[in-house]
Amino acid sequence: MQASRARLFKEYKEVQREKAVDQDIQLVCDDSNIFKWTALIKGPSETPYEGGLFQLAFAIPEHYPLQPPQARFLTKIFHPNVHFKTGEICLDILKNAWSPAWTLQSVCRAIIALMAHPEPDSPLNCDSGAGGKFSGGFDINVFAEVHKSGDLSLLPDVSVELVVNIIEDARKPSVAAIQGLALGGGLELTMGCHARISTPEAQLGLPELTLGVIPGFGGTQRLPRLVGLPKALEMMLLSKSIRAKEGNSYGLIDAITSPEELIRVSRLWALDIAERRKPWISSLHRTDKLVPLSEAREILKAARLQVKKTNPHMPQHQACLDAIEEGIVFGGYAGVLKEAKVFKELVLSNTSRGLVHAFFSQRATSKVPGVTDVGLKPRSIKIVAVIGGGLMGSGIATALILSGTHVILKEVDSAYLQKGLKSVEANIEGLVKKGSLSQDKMKKTLSLLTGVLDYSELKNVDMVIEAVIEKVPLKQSIFSEIERICPPHCILATNTSTIDLNIVGEKTASQDRIVGAHFFSPAHVMPLLEIVRTEKTSPQVILDLMTVGKAIKKVPVVVGNCTGFAVNRTFFPYGQAATMLVHLGVDVFRIDKVISNFGMPMGPFQLQDVAGYGVALAVRGIFASAFKGRTFESDLVELMVENGRNGKANGKGYYLYEKGSKPKPDPSVQAVIEESRRRTSIMPGGKPVNVSDQDILEMIFFPVVNEACRVMDEQVVVRASDLDVASVLGMGFPKYRGGLVFWADTVGAGYIYSRLSKWAETYGGFFRPSLYLEERAKKGLSLSTTNLAPAGASRARL
Repeated sequence: MQASRARLFKEYKEVQREKAVDQDIQLVCDDSNIFKWTALIKGPSETPYEGGLFQLAFAIPEHYPLQPPQARFLTKIFHPNVHFKTGEICLDILKNAWSPAWTLQSVCRAIIALMAHPEPDSPLNCDSGAGGKFSGGFDINVFAEVHKSGDLSLLPDVSVELVVNIIEDARKPSVAAIQGLALGGGLELTMGCHARISTPEAQLGLPELTLGVIPGFGGTQRLPRLVGLPKALEMMLLSKSIRAKEGNSYGLIDAITSPEELIRVSRLWALDIAERRKPWISSLHRTDKLVPLSEAREILKAARLQVKKTNPHMPQHQACLDAIEEGIVFGGYAGVLKEAKVFKELVLSNTSRGLVHAFFSQRATSKVPGVTDVGLKPRSIKIVAVIGGGLMGSGIATALILSGTHVILKEVDSAYLQKGLKSVEANIEGLVKKGSLSQDKMKKTLSLLTGVLDYSELKNVDMVIEAVIEKVPLKQSIFSEIERICPPHCILATNTSTIDLNIVGEKTASQDRIVGAHFFSPAHVMPLLEIVRTEKTSPQVILDLMTVGKAIKKVPVVVGNCTGFAVNRTFFPYGQAATMLVHLGVDVFRIDKVISNFGMPMGPFQLQDVAGYGVALAVRGIFASAFKGRTFESDLVELMVENGRNGKANGKGYYLYEKGSKPKPDPSVQAVIEESRRRTSIMPGGKPVNVSDQDILEMIFFPVVNEACRVMDEQVVVRASDLDVASVLGMGFPKYRGGLVFWADTVGAGYIYSRLSKWAETYGGFFRPSLYLEERAKKGLSLSTTNLAPAGASRARL
C-alpha cells in the first residue's frame, strides 16, 4: 500500500517538473478512501494534451458501499509508460485497497463517466485490476446489508443503464482485457463489451446461484447467445467456471494472449472495431448460437426436471430458467428486464439469506483468536505419517498425497499394509476414472506414498496422524511410541471422532503437541476438518494444522476438547431421537422420508446403514457415560447385527443394497424393530403415538439444537457460525438453511424451548432444555447471541 502511494506521488512530482500538469491540480492519494484510475482520452487538437493521460479519482465515503463513491477527473496527468496518440479511453486500476469484488461497483460508475466523454468514436478498454484479477464479482457484503435492512435500493441498478445503454449500445466500441478471475458480475460486464481478450489462465464463471440469486447484470441472456444454451445452462445451474481455452472454443473469449501482451492486443482490437476492421458485435442481439425455439423449450424442460430432482428446495434454479426462457421467447432485452426483477426478488429469499450466511461463516473459520492474530507463521509440513491404513487412514493419506505431501503409511503387518496401500491407490484411480486426475498426475501422486511396518521409519516426520480403531489403550500406546521416536517438533495428531484428547494423550509428556485432526468419511472427499485443541495445545500446532487443512482443500474448524468435540457431540441426539420415535411407534421409512424432504442427504436410518453399525456401537457407551440422564438407550442396533444386518457393508440393513440400483426399504426389518420395541416398551399405553411430519422433524432436530446450545455455552466453538459450517460440511445439514444455529434462530428460541419442555414432561431428560436455551428463550434473544454466562462457569451448566 505504501509502495503504491509513494509511486503515485513520485510520478506526480515528475509530471510537475515536466510542466505536464496544471499547478492547481492536486494528486490525492489517501490509503483509506481513494481509488485511482487512468483514462487515455483524446484531448482538443490545439492543446498539448492531445492523446494525453487523464486520471480519475474516486473518494470512498464512510459508509461505502452503501453510499456511492464521489468521482472526479484529475486531468492532464502524464504517465510515462503510455504513448498512444489515438482517440482511446482506458480504464485501468492502479490501486485497490479492497477485494476485486468491491471494485466492480466503482468500475461500473467509472465506465459511465468515461463513456460520457464527448469524443463519440474513441473506444473503451477495460482491463485487469490489482493482483491480475479482472473481477471476482459483485460485493457480497451488499447482500448481507440488504438482508439486515430489507432495503433493495442498496443494490446497484446497472443491468440496463450500464451494460445495455452505456456499454453495449454506445457509439464507442468496448473491449474487455481479462486476466485472472472474471466471475459473476465481472464476467457479465465483459459480456456487455463488444469483444473479450484474455490470458490463458483466466477463470470465467457465473456462480450467483450458490448465493441463492441469479446473474443480475444480463448474464442469463448473453451467456446462451455467446456459448449456446446447453453450455450456458451447465455453467449457470452448476455454477461451473471454465478456463480461457474452453471459453475461446465456445465463443465466450475472442482471443487469448500473454499477460505481457494483453493490454496492447486489447487496445488494438478496440481500435480495429472502431475503424471497422473487426465486427462490432452486440451479444444481447446475437441469435446465431441459439437453437430453434421448439428445441430450446425441450432443453429447458429437461433442465427443469433435473433441477426439480437435484435442487427441489432452491428457487433460484427454476428462476434462472424462467429468465433464460423469457429472453429466448421474447428477445434479449425482455429477458434482461425479467432477470433484473427476479434477481431482486431472490435477494430477499430465505434461501439467499441462508447461503450468504453460510458463505461468510465459512470465511470466518480462518480467524481463531490467540492463533491467527498473534503474529505466528505456519511451519513447513513436508512429511506426514498416517498410522492405520483402514477406511479413514487410507482416505487421509489420499488427501495428503493429492496436495503434494509425502506420506508414510504405518500398519501392524504386511497384509494390512498392502490392503491400506491398495485402498489409497483405488481412491486415486477413482479420480482418474472421473476425469479429475490425469494418468501422469496419478503416477506422481502415488510416488509420494510409502508403506512401513516399524515406528523407527518415522524419525524424520513433521506430523503424525493416528487413525486406528476407537480403543483408548491402543491409542495411548501409539502416542507413547511416536513421542519417543519422532522429532521434538513433530505434531502428534489423532483422528479420534469421540474420545477426549486428554485421555488419548494421558501417558504422553508432550501435551503441547497433541491435537485432534478429525476427518469425516470418506476423508479424501468430505470437506470438513475438525481441529481439536486441548488447554495445553500450542497455538503454533493449531496454526500448522489449519495450514495443512487448507492445503488439502479442507475447511478447518477449530474446536475445544470434550467428548464428541463439536460435530459428533452436537449431533449425537440426532440418531437417538430418531430411534426413540421408532420405539414410540413411528415407521422407520417415514422418518427417513421426512428428514430427506427437509434437505438432509439421507435419513438417519439410511445413514446408519451407510456409516456402518460398528460406529454406533462403539460410541454409544461413550456418550451415555459422558452425558448421563440425557441419552436414549436402545438395543435396536445390536438386534440388527444379531440378525445378520450390517447395513450397506453386507447389502442388508434397514434397506436392501444391490449393485447398480438405489437402496430399497426392506419390509422384513419390521420383525427386528418390533422385538426391540417389545424390549424397550416406551409407547404410552402400549399404542403408537400420533405425530405429524412436522412433529417428527422437530423431535429429531430440536434436541440437536439443544445440544448445540450446550456446546456454545461451554465455548467448545469460537463462534456460533462455526457450528453452522460444521453442521453443513460435516453432517450434511442443508446449506441453503444457513446451518443448524442459523436455522434454529429462524424458528425461534422461544418456540424450541416450549416444545422441548413439553416433551421433557412426557418422555424425560432426553428433551430437557439447556440453561443456555432457556435464557435466550426468556430474554427473546437469538441463539447466536454472545454467551450470557460468566467466563469459566459455563462448563458446569446443563
